[in-house]
Amino acid sequence: MIYVALLRGINVGGNNKMEMKKLQATFEAIGYTNVVTYINSGNIVFETSTKGKDAIANEIEDAIKRDFQLDIKVLVKNFEDIKVINNHLPDTWVKDKVMRTDVMFLWDTFDYPEILQQIIIKHVDNVKYAPGAVLWNVTYNDYPKSGISKLSGTEIFRNMTVRNVNTVRKLYQIMENFH
Repeated sequence: MIYVALLRGINVGGNNKMEMKKLQATFEAIGYTNVVTYINSGNIVFETSTKGKDAIANEIEDAIKRDFQLDIKVLVKNFEDIKVINNHLPDTWVKDKVMRTDVMFLWDTFDYPEILQQIIIKHVDNVKYAPGAVLWNVTYNDYPKSGISKLSGTEIFRNMTVRNVNTVRKLYQIMENFH
């Protein structure tokens, strides 16, 4: 089965540094195949017939601790999960010079539609729930008025890992090419 591992908080501001080639080797040492890393923010597509998503996440977290001496939270999604999220993203929601669109992948604890009632959403924000993620779109001009900055430091924020829409679409494309 095809999966993507989303590592939370690596290579951010010089903290939790990980070299992608070494991370790829760590995944291969676990026994995962067709390992592909995408950009430096901890996105790894791979195949395995092992266990389930939680067991895979635990296995990866243990291997990262062993090989990098870092406690990193890992969220694992399969191809269908990413396909559903991708299908919920409006084509007009992009990341460019005018607009910012983030996909906030949720750990199970906060993965439910009512999550939108627990976050501050301002009138300038376009926000949708998709199973497994909150999709957040705002123009850069309106970003200072957005509720997105209110998430930082919250319990919800500690239980998500964020990627921009371009990264998510590319990960979907990589996973689709495995088929």
